[in-house]
Amino acid sequence: MFGISDYGAFVAAIIVFLLIPGPGNLALISSTGKGGFKGGLAATLGLIVGDQVLMWLAVAGVAALLATSPRLFAGVQWLGAAYLAWLGWRMLRARPGEGPVLQIRPRQYFQQALIITLLNPKAIVFYMAFFPLFVDPARHQGLISFGAMAATIAVLTLAYGLIVALLTLRLADRLRNSPRLSQALEKLAGTVLIGFGLKLALSR
Repeated sequence: MFGISDYGAFVAAIIVFLLIPGPGNLALISSTGKGGFKGGLAATLGLIVGDQVLMWLAVAGVAALLATSPRLFAGVQWLGAAYLAWLGWRMLRARPGEGPVLQIRPRQYFQQALIITLLNPKAIVFYMAFFPLFVDPARHQGLISFGAMAATIAVLTLAYGLIVALLTLRLADRLRNSPRLSQALEKLAGTVLIGFGLKLALSR
């Protein structure tokens, strides 16, 4: 199908990757909890756009550039780590009654998820290594095959984001009735973000 070897396995692999906890999932859940369904949808679109940019950069060979330029790779990596840690620190420092760290405006949720995705240079290398696993050399159709892969990932991410947003909304209704639990979860989210930032900075 479109030069993709074992399309079913390709879809299954993407679903597994979507389920792995990471900054993107945390951004999606936080955006939905703060901004409702519109916030979750905006964050999902941010993740999709960010992934598409990284995928096509990988196809264009940016991964090779990062692999041969350790300083450039490290610079982008540290920038992403600092951004995640900064978000986490703001969540930890937030006091009851203060405005949320993530403002309830869908445009900002989109930007938040987009930046978190783009500041993960390892994603480019991942796509560069991942795509060839499902390319059928005998039937590969160039950009058409890569386009089909990119479209599949976008559709699966959209469906996953909508499901997570709906599930998060159910939990959000309960959190509104328990301010202490809501505050505790925000502190936990902040700690996790700082942890992701440190992991990204140290795993070189």
